[in-house]
Amino acid sequence: MATKRISDEQLVEIIEAAIFVAGKPLSKRHLKETVLAELSVSMPRINNAIEQIQTHYQTRGIKLVAVGSGYRFQACASLAPWLANLWQERAPKYSRALLETLSLIAYRQPITRGEIEQVRGVTVGSGIIKTLLEREWIRVVGHKEVPGRPALYATTATFLDYFSLAGLDELPPLPDTQESKINQLLSDPSVRELSE
Repeated sequence: MATKRISDEQLVEIIEAAIFVAGKPLSKRHLKETVLAELSVSMPRINNAIEQIQTHYQTRGIKLVAVGSGYRFQACASLAPWLANLWQERAPKYSRALLETLSLIAYRQPITRGEIEQVRGVTVGSGIIKTLLEREWIRVVGHKEVPGRPALYATTATFLDYFSLAGLDELPPLPDTQESKINQLLSDPSVRELSE
C-alpha cells in the first residue's frame, strides 16, 4: 500500500523527470502505477502537477503535450527549421495513395479495404496496408459480417502520437463537400466487399 508522502514540488520533479526519460508517452495511469506506485498521490495531485509542468514550459522551446497514449515533451513546431539540421536522414516521403488511405481510415473507422477503394476509385495496394500496419498507425479491429469477412481497419494510439493528437476529435474537419461525397460513395448499394 502506498504510504510515503511527498511535497507538490517533489511530485512535479518526479513526473517531469519520468516523462523526460521515458522515451515514449506516459499516461497518468501508467505514472501512478509505476513511478508513483509507492507514494501516496491522488489523481487530482497528478493532474495539478502536469498542469504546473505545462505552464512552466509555455515560454520554452519545448512543450509538454498530451498525445494519444499519454504525455511527452516535444519541440515547438516553430523551431523545426533549425532542429531539422540535427538529423542527416530526411523524414520519409509518403505517397498520395498512402496518405489518402490513412485519411479515410482515420475519418471513417472502422473501414474495410473495399470501402476505401470505393471512395478512392482505385485499388489499394497491399504495400500501402502493409506499411500502415508495420508503422503501427492502423490495426485490424474486427471483420465485417459480409461474404469474405473483410478486415475492418482503425487507427492506433501510435498514429495519434506520431501526428501529435490527443484524440481523433483533434483531426481537422473535412470540408462539407468532401464529407458529403464520401458519405454518398459509402452508402452506394453497388459496393461489394470481397475477401482480402
